[in-house]
Amino acid sequence: MGHIDLHDYLKNKKRVMKNRAGYLMAGLLLLISFMACKQKPTTVVQTETVNSGTIKIAADESFQPIVDEEAYVFKQLNTNAKVGITYQTENGVLRLLLNDSIRFAILSRELNDEEIKILKDRTLPPVVNRFAVDAITFIVNKASTDTLTSVNEIKKMLNGQTKTTTDIVFDNPNSSLIRYLKAFSGNKDLKLKNIFAVKDNKEVIRYISTHPQAIGITGFNWLNDPDKDYADAVKNVKIVAVKDENSKEAPAQYFKPSQTTLALNQYPFARGLYIINSTGKMGLGTGFAQFLLSERGQRVILRSGILPDSIPQREIIIKRKF
Repeated sequence: MGHIDLHDYLKNKKRVMKNRAGYLMAGLLLLISFMACKQKPTTVVQTETVNSGTIKIAADESFQPIVDEEAYVFKQLNTNAKVGITYQTENGVLRLLLNDSIRFAILSRELNDEEIKILKDRTLPPVVNRFAVDAITFIVNKASTDTLTSVNEIKKMLNGQTKTTTDIVFDNPNSSLIRYLKAFSGNKDLKLKNIFAVKDNKEVIRYISTHPQAIGITGFNWLNDPDKDYADAVKNVKIVAVKDENSKEAPAQYFKPSQTTLALNQYPFARGLYIINSTGKMGLGTGFAQFLLSERGQRVILRSGILPDSIPQREIIIKRKF
């Protein structure tokens, strides 16, 4: 046997023990890393609030201009809010609401008892609020001389009791406007030869702009600040003034729709815009509803030309000079 140097032996033994400790530590770290990977990742729950989250809304297509404007302003003020709106006929919106496909709707009427019961049975009773007043408007071609009519005359026209050959054009057979006119006239069909539907409110305005012998029926909110795709058509139509012979205040006076005549109940063909909130929670739906009813939301209505449900106060500051 050769001679073993004690100093070298101790040095080598120390090196081996150090390497073993390193391997042990590396193995321990690897095991910890592996166990961490096996654990499920933590799910971050996004909390919905009155000004953040996502809401799906179904709205009566008759009110698209004003609803679009309200949604745009709301999203500008609440950048974490996602408001998705689908526009359908009144029947389509009700179908989505009652089938629980959506829980927030905008309609031209309140719900009836049967519809309320369906929602209450789901423990989602609707909160209903009116936020604006629109006018059913009668329009004619710019070249037409027929700029005056009356409530009784319109009722006779819808029931085929006049000799006129004037075409009467409306937006859609399933629209809220037609439901209103059926109830008003007592004619459940409106299937006269000179009464027919086109695609939507824009098409009504376009049709009247090129047909001097026709009268169109549309929502007032479509005639204020129109989009570019039908703005030229709006320039070629004019609004018909209506007299209500049954009015106690002004039975001989003709009125056109405006914020003033709607507020004073002078224009006879007014209808409300209603929020139907059946979300059942203090979430984004409630936040959007609160915005529509707030002073900010009501000012958007005021600028649009139709009537807000509550007219915002206007503050005037008087500065005195000394």
